[in-house]
Amino acid sequence: MALSGKVVGEVEIQAPAAKFYNFYKKQLEHLPNISTHIHGARVHEGDWETVGSVKQWEYTIDGKKISDTVKIVSIDDDNMAITYVFDREVSEDYKSFKATIQAIDKEHGGGIVKWTFEYEKLKEHIKGVSHDSYLDVGIKVAKEIDAHLVKE
Repeated sequence: MALSGKVVGEVEIQAPAAKFYNFYKKQLEHLPNISTHIHGARVHEGDWETVGSVKQWEYTIDGKKISDTVKIVSIDDDNMAITYVFDREVSEDYKSFKATIQAIDKEHGGGIVKWTFEYEKLKEHIKGVSHDSYLDVGIKVAKEIDAHLVKE
C-alpha cells in the first residue's frame, strides 16, 4: 500500500452551491451549533476567511475526540473552493494532510459538495484516524450544513 494518496467524495445538496460556499467561507464559527461531529471552533490566528488564517477545531471521528489546527492555504472564489492544511494530532500519523472543499452548482438547482483529502503517511500503519474517516465525516458535516441552510 502506498504511503501517499488521495480520497475524493461528493454529496448532493439542496441549497444553492453559492449559499453553501458562503457559509463555509464566512460563517464556520456557527458549525459547532449545527454539527453533531464538531464541538468547538475558534480562530487561532488571523480570521475566519483569509488565506493564512489558522483555526482551532475540536471534533470527533471514529469515537475519538480530536483537537487540530487547520490553516487556510488557498481560496478560489471563482470555483468556490477552499483548501486547508491540517496540523497537530493529524501530524502524529501524517507527514502532510490537506483537504479541499468545493461547492459546485447543479444545472437545475441545488449543488454538489466535493471533498478531496490528499495525504502522505509517516508509516504504513497509522495509529490514528484514517483519511477515509475524515472523508466520511466531511460528507456528514456537509449534509448537516445543507439541512441547516435549507431551513433558513
